[in-house]
Amino acid sequence: MRQIVLDTETTGLDPSLGHRIIEIAAIEMINRQISGRDYHCYVNPEREIDAGAMEVHGISNEFLADKPKFADVANDFLKFIEGAELIIHNAPFDVAFLNSELEKTGREPVAEFCEAITDTLKIARELHPGKRNSLDALCERYAVDNSARTLHGALVDTRLLAEVIVLRATDDELQQHERQLEEIEKTASSGCLWKRLDPATQ
Repeated sequence: MRQIVLDTETTGLDPSLGHRIIEIAAIEMINRQISGRDYHCYVNPEREIDAGAMEVHGISNEFLADKPKFADVANDFLKFIEGAELIIHNAPFDVAFLNSELEKTGREPVAEFCEAITDTLKIARELHPGKRNSLDALCERYAVDNSARTLHGALVDTRLLAEVIVLRATDDELQQHERQLEEIEKTASSGCLWKRLDPATQ
């Protein structure tokens, strides 16, 4: 199973008002584990960034002046996400911006290039109704260190969301797992197949 955790930063809140993407980050997960492959780029939006948006992400017009335009990075971006499930916190926001950018380059909507789009904000609201479900709140809830997140940024946010998604076993859970394997080893006539396959038990 190939999944891509994705986030964008933008010049403002609404692509229908002409706002554009300025940063894209995507992290690959294979079988729910971070693979080490990622995609990241800054994009020249060909317009000014709203002051309110700049306060959120800290990216300036001057910084983006020499960056490539979306049309220049579109092929590499689509190649990276192709065929994967996209995992996005507040997916409608990012998808609307991606679709706007793709339309400007004469391409199909992003859903045409990926297997599915999963909104982790929607899932969090279903799991934790009535509670805060921002990325910071999820990090606190699932004990993910977000101390480096002083501003919003697509790359740091995708890394944090990926850590939230990959729930690692606790020491107690690992010990319980090992005890279960030992019990299977004792009682099964052919022993415990898992212990023979898992190099960590050798």
